Amino acid sequence: MECVVQGIIETQHVEALEILLQGLSGVRKERFRIHELCLKSGPNLGVVSSELRIMCDLEHPTPAWTVRHVGGAMRGSGAEQLSVMVRTMVESKASKNILRFFCLLGYRLDHELLKVGSTFRFQRGVRITVSVTSVNKVPRLHATEEAVPVTPGIQLVEVTAPAAGDNYNEVAGAISSFCEFLAPLVHLSKPGVSTGIVPTAAAAAASLMSNKSL
Repeated sequence: MECVVQGIIETQHVEALEILLQGLSGVRKERFRIHELCLKSGPNLGVVSSELRIMCDLEHPTPAWTVRHVGGAMRGSGAEQLSVMVRTMVESKASKNILRFFCLLGYRLDHELLKVGSTFRFQRGVRITVSVTSVNKVPRLHATEEAVPVTPGIQLVEVTAPAAGDNYNEVAGAISSFCEFLAPLVHLSKPGVSTGIVPTAAAAAASLMSNKSL
């Protein structure tokens, strides 16, 4: 399973956020350009629908495919008290024939995305990953070169960390503490909870950019 929070930031402030993240991590960002295919189950696979995401990072010299399934979020009073979402997640490496394999099983291709951005990794008691992503819709089959932004001028910020049934409270606390560093630029909350742009983002970004030029 994993713990996750998300937020949004204006594209004009992404460089400032990356400066902050690089200062916190001490390492350079990892760039990605992921072609993502969203598959949904057909009627022959049961009444309860399921969704799979097949991904290929086109930034790598030898692109490799990964299949990812994100399950439901943890429920109950304990989950409601957490500032992060705790959900099941399974990810595995796959061959280039993975799309054909799942289509033969009864899944259908629902839509395609091109996700372009950068990742920063941290070790703060738990392994925290921060990604800053421009999400683009692919208008026709596999035409990634024609992808257009889903939300022009806005990018997605996501903070995740692996967790288990016996330590998700600890992981949630680590993520909440880490998010305080980013609070002047982006407000992070459970996926699906809209929080909008942080009012202080412009001033915080200007401060970070001015320090960069010194």
